[in-house]
Amino acid sequence: MANRLATATSPYLLQHKDNPVDWWEWGPDAFSAARERNVPVLLSVGYAACHWCHVMAHESFEDDATAAYMNEHFVNVKVDREERPDVDAVYMQATTAMTGHGGWPMTVVLDHEGAPFFAGTYFPDQPRQGMPSFRQVLAALSEAWSDRGDEVRRVADQLREHLSMSGDLPSGAVGRELLDGAVATLADEFDPMSGGFGNAPKFPPTMVLEFLRRVGTSPGLDTSSPSGSDYSTTETGSDYSTTETGSDYSTTETGSDYSTTERARHMLARTTAAMAGGGMYDQLGGGFARYAVDRGWVVPHFEKMLYDNAQLVGLYARLGTEAGDRIAHETAEFMLRELRTPEGGFASALDADSPDPVTGKSVEGAFYAWTPAQLVEVLGEEDGRWAAEQLAVTEAGTFEHGTSTLQLRHYPADPDARARLADVRARLLAARDARPRPGLDDKVVAAWNGLAISGLVDAGLLLGRPEYVDAARVAAELIERIHVVSTSSTSGSALLRVSRDGVAGPHAGVLEDYGCVATGFLSLVQATGDAHWLSLATDLLDHALAGFRAPDGGFFDTHADAEALVARPRDPGDNASPSGFSSMVHALVTAHALTGEGRYRDAAEQALATVAQLAERAPRFAGWSLAAAHTMLDGPLEVAVVGPAGADRDALEARARRLPGAVVVVSDGPRDDVPLLVGRTDVAGRAAAYVCRGFVCERPVTSPDDLG
Repeated sequence: MANRLATATSPYLLQHKDNPVDWWEWGPDAFSAARERNVPVLLSVGYAACHWCHVMAHESFEDDATAAYMNEHFVNVKVDREERPDVDAVYMQATTAMTGHGGWPMTVVLDHEGAPFFAGTYFPDQPRQGMPSFRQVLAALSEAWSDRGDEVRRVADQLREHLSMSGDLPSGAVGRELLDGAVATLADEFDPMSGGFGNAPKFPPTMVLEFLRRVGTSPGLDTSSPSGSDYSTTETGSDYSTTETGSDYSTTETGSDYSTTERARHMLARTTAAMAGGGMYDQLGGGFARYAVDRGWVVPHFEKMLYDNAQLVGLYARLGTEAGDRIAHETAEFMLRELRTPEGGFASALDADSPDPVTGKSVEGAFYAWTPAQLVEVLGEEDGRWAAEQLAVTEAGTFEHGTSTLQLRHYPADPDARARLADVRARLLAARDARPRPGLDDKVVAAWNGLAISGLVDAGLLLGRPEYVDAARVAAELIERIHVVSTSSTSGSALLRVSRDGVAGPHAGVLEDYGCVATGFLSLVQATGDAHWLSLATDLLDHALAGFRAPDGGFFDTHADAEALVARPRDPGDNASPSGFSSMVHALVTAHALTGEGRYRDAAEQALATVAQLAERAPRFAGWSLAAAHTMLDGPLEVAVVGPAGADRDALEARARRLPGAVVVVSDGPRDDVPLLVGRTDVAGRAAAYVCRGFVCERPVTSPDDLG
């Protein structure tokens, strides 16, 4: 018999609808039931593509005896962290404070007012590797609640006080010195062996890489040391294996003897090449897994998230290299083929696990890993052995049980070898498609679709693939139709967080939804010239400015009218996707460039001042804010390309869109509905580019070479 989750819209919650656990969704009814029964609330947070969430569910939540104990001694609440990032953020902060680390599944026990007094992550069904069993944990917590109430209340009060400490953030200047310092700090943390930062596990540092791209292609910062061409993106591109980028390139060699731009180019090129050549990238179907468990990007955690691919498709397109274009194209095709929903939006994730073709047991990576024998079975002896060599499939295996992830460290230069590789990859992809597929979390998250819109627009414009821009527009139309709602106030439009099957869920949008969706809409203004998207974006920004701003000029993650939690979450740091803070700053900067509205720039500058300390001390977690700060210091660069359609205008547009952080609009002639186009005309019948930077406009130019 199904439990209360049978009526949920979240695919993650629906995975638990047949558990013997008497689950509740998050809400006041669950806490009322806990008060009536005088038992604590057990909060379990995860998401649909989470491997260890599945493991804990199979071991504990599907076990009748464990479920019976949970039902007797707790009111049990299940939350999808992607649907309720506000709830997740508050209790992840508590988990990190209590244990020193976080992650999912997250297990937190609360009093009747929502204050936590215990927190952890995964617990096994039996004591293992120094961890108590889940049943042991439950018994100890139930005993503490019943017999040591004073201790429970003391811990809960301490955690409540800790979570509510959200005073003003220190203010500082985000200037050129800070940006130079951030690049130097990143160089100190850079992994010269394999690219990326730090050791295992390694997540794609996409926002940091975009900051480095802007620094490395901009004349605005220090260029006093040797030319950047020695470490160009092309020269440190896909031809470099993990071994070849080893100890010969020490941190010292990318350190003080090199300019800021040199360091930035080197770190960008090495990391993008290593990620694209490793097992974290799907060498058959395109797209990136969530992270690599090892230093060399060989073995991924196989779940594939929309937010990663939505960011990476744009980043690789913006590199302007042959390798970057290939990865961007393959990733865009993956997104359209495997993540697009029937309504035209983009689903949240593909699961890490899938049924093993032989045993039928759900196994992580079963869909993606290969043995040499399997390659031969699909391709024949000669092509199978050649493919094993090209794709690093070994007899010993690079993954588990003798299987290997696919790597492509050397993309062949020879046309015949490229054709052979393309044929091999196509045949292997067709064979893989016959395997049992990973599950799809098909809910549409507003913020991540905003990222997808922006990424696909960039890929479509820079790769000359108008179908990607069309897909972005269709996704935006879905967001407008389903997620954007009118408000009774005069402060713009509001957003709903998620939808599924074309039906919106009840949860209010958080700050990242507003920032990412507004940015996506503003990308469409630049791609299509349609002022409708400008109006929608500024409506969202106005609503966000009215409801999310903090007294110090920064932002809370939830609207002032949102459900009150034990604390109001506020985190300006980026994680795997841009924080709500940094996504809002980018949207505000772009809106200012398109409209000339000074209040948007003022809000962005005030917000950036509150993140200066974070950007200085931990730039790996402020990459997107640093990218916005770099754009603001250099302008932002505003470009209006106006004139008759044709080769001349196309050439101007192509050059303009390669300028770092530039806001570019294109039109046949002057227009009143997009302020950046007001009064812009061609020059003697020729297409012209009008360039403005830092409140100063240059004379219009008709040659791409004059755009820099």
